Amino acid sequence: MKTISINPSKKEWPALMERPTFETKNLEETVTQIINEVREKGDEAVKDFSLQFHGFAPKNLWVTKEEIRNASKYLDGSLKRAMILAKKNIEKFHHQQILKEKKIVTLPGVTCWRKSLPIEKVGLYIPGGSAPLFSTLLMLAIPAKIAGCKNITITTPAQKDGNVNAAILYAAYILGIYKIYKGGGAQAIAAMAYGTQSVDKVDKIFGPGNQYVTCAKKLVNRDGVAIDMLAGPSELAVYADETCIPEFVAADLLSQAEHGADSQVILVTPKRKILDRVIEDIYRQLPFLDRKDIIEQSFLNKRFLVLNENKAFNFLNEYAPEHLIIASKNAEKLSALVKNAGSVFLGNMSPESAGDYASGTNHSLPTGGSAKTFSGVSVDSFIKKITFQKINKQGIKSIGFAVEKMSEAEGLTAHKNAIRIRMKKLKK
Repeated sequence: MKTISINPSKKEWPALMERPTFETKNLEETVTQIINEVREKGDEAVKDFSLQFHGFAPKNLWVTKEEIRNASKYLDGSLKRAMILAKKNIEKFHHQQILKEKKIVTLPGVTCWRKSLPIEKVGLYIPGGSAPLFSTLLMLAIPAKIAGCKNITITTPAQKDGNVNAAILYAAYILGIYKIYKGGGAQAIAAMAYGTQSVDKVDKIFGPGNQYVTCAKKLVNRDGVAIDMLAGPSELAVYADETCIPEFVAADLLSQAEHGADSQVILVTPKRKILDRVIEDIYRQLPFLDRKDIIEQSFLNKRFLVLNENKAFNFLNEYAPEHLIIASKNAEKLSALVKNAGSVFLGNMSPESAGDYASGTNHSLPTGGSAKTFSGVSVDSFIKKITFQKINKQGIKSIGFAVEKMSEAEGLTAHKNAIRIRMKKLKK
């Protein structure tokens, strides 16, 4: 597959939109075995798999409160201040998602309303490998707490020294969460889904992970355990016109590519010269980046396209990226053309990395084209909504005939009788 396409025809678009794929022939079989072991042996299986996959089997699976409180000693003050700033912004944005319940009178005597209640037990999976994602803990735990979830469990792999990453522990500390479990991979998902001697079963599981974690979430979901989404490799699409700043665009593409070898970046521009300038800046910046090797692997999946404005946004909407940057001075006007995206960044001063950390929006977003039908994590993700209705004598008279006629037409005479018996009572 060529990675640079000039004015590709619509027939070529599906191939250009293909996401990176990996051999998964034996994946489900392997993950099923892990899940079954955890269901049968509990903590023992989690420890065994931790030793096998992560090189360390913790004696105690839970992180102590003392470890959590002491984590701040291992972080410099500037990082702690940055995390607190991010926490405040994320809280500010997500607090606005709480909607006031409203009672609606659909007919005289018929009142309906909806009540939001928190999911009581939620599990948050926080990756802790080569890039411990303490920011993901902020993104998941803050809306969970705002929603009112009473029982929040965190699972994250311990490092080879047996300790959980200090920044992850500090994030939990400033959020007031003390249920942290040393477990990673598919075994951690299984522990939260079915419970072990140490871990309580949760009602819904959140958080990104590698292909084993994603597969485990898919399998436990089949068993009735709710999940947030099946998050695949991270992705970014950029639309850049003549008013973009090429070095910024290059930096954004590089920043997304460093997530992993399976990440994908897409650049769509109306002019070949813009594409060429961005490529020049990519080569200029790349040698100085720590995760250069990962970025180079990720760039094998890149797609750089030259399309006019209208075709560009048609292509981007069909691709439905996790992240979309509109690198243009006219970004707000162009944003009206966006139909499918997880999170959109407008203008030359809006890098995707701001949303990953501290602007306030959530970075747990739909991938793999699922932005066509799914939203990112929000307070609503941690809430269930129950509808209520109250009907008085006047109300049953108002809607009774309609329910009788409709239920009769569907052949459900018991439904009709439930109305008729009340109507007769009112006539006495």
